[in-house]
Amino acid sequence: MKKMQFKTDINAPVANVFSIMLDKETFRKWTAVFNPDSDFETPSSVEGNWNKGSKILFIGASKTGKREGMVGWIRENIPNKFVSIEYAGIVDGDDEITTGPVAEAWQGFENYSFTEKNGTTTVTVDIDVNDEMVDYFAVTYPKALEKLKEICEA
Repeated sequence: MKKMQFKTDINAPVANVFSIMLDKETFRKWTAVFNPDSDFETPSSVEGNWNKGSKILFIGASKTGKREGMVGWIRENIPNKFVSIEYAGIVDGDDEITTGPVAEAWQGFENYSFTEKNGTTTVTVDIDVNDEMVDYFAVTYPKALEKLKEICEA
């Protein structure tokens, strides 16, 4: 597991950036860089939520159309400041795998920090990355943040 950090400055107020980053429709747009079918949900609600303590599934379709993704928990959500997601394992079709070597290889945190200065918001993402995904995230996460910036500044 490697710790990685990504940042972007967005010319928009922090409240707008925070809302756009986590809103169901706009989340799908900026995370489509990772997977064209990218989405999130919670087991109790197809809409999902980002409330502290909530279980959240980050899902998409594999190249063969199979449902896949990550099982996470929102460990903190301080509006316009900080969101912490702890990953517990993976989604494999209809199964959530949260124990054993496959799950352990994906367990870690993804944290979003937001700061605003003079109307510009800095979004910082700190993420624990599975060793086999380091090169992928090094290329893809900056593209996703660029897409988020484009949406927020539109």
